[in-house]
Amino acid sequence: MTEHLATALPGKPTSYSRVTLSRIMTAVDVNLYGTVHGGVLMKFVDDVAGAAAARHSGGTAVTAAIDEIVFSEAVRVGDLVHAYAQVNWTGQTSMEVGVRVMAERWDSAEETPVRVATAYLVFVGVEVGGAPRPVRPVLPQTPEDEGRWREAEIRRAHRLARRRAIQAARGEPR
Repeated sequence: MTEHLATALPGKPTSYSRVTLSRIMTAVDVNLYGTVHGGVLMKFVDDVAGAAAARHSGGTAVTAAIDEIVFSEAVRVGDLVHAYAQVNWTGQTSMEVGVRVMAERWDSAEETPVRVATAYLVFVGVEVGGAPRPVRPVLPQTPEDEGRWREAEIRRAHRLARRRAIQAARGEPR
């Protein structure tokens, strides 16, 4: 947890960035199989992650990458879907936002919500003209937050190593 300490911006605790969005899925959200289209859920994930990134960074933040999105259960018309997001890690201008998507089934609302997706997205804080700008550090509060920080650093290292390997395979300079 050293990269973010170089910035002069005051840090904010992990809890500051937490955002929840909820919506009921309707017939306009379905795919050809009769379940909610993955693209609808991806937009929902991007929306909640963007809100968390903007809240944490104190301004505009744009999606730079979707590291991973895993769909674990189908979402159906009528389900009440909740997306929870928080900033897990910060660099100088970038942030990783983790998202968990849960569904309350319309036909069994008294049961425990079902996890339907998880995702990790990278956002970059930007100025009005679109140039990257420094973002404040995120300050993990709990052992779980610290674990998310460490996992985010692993994902970042893999992302950067993959980029270098692809550039080398193409004969591009680093």
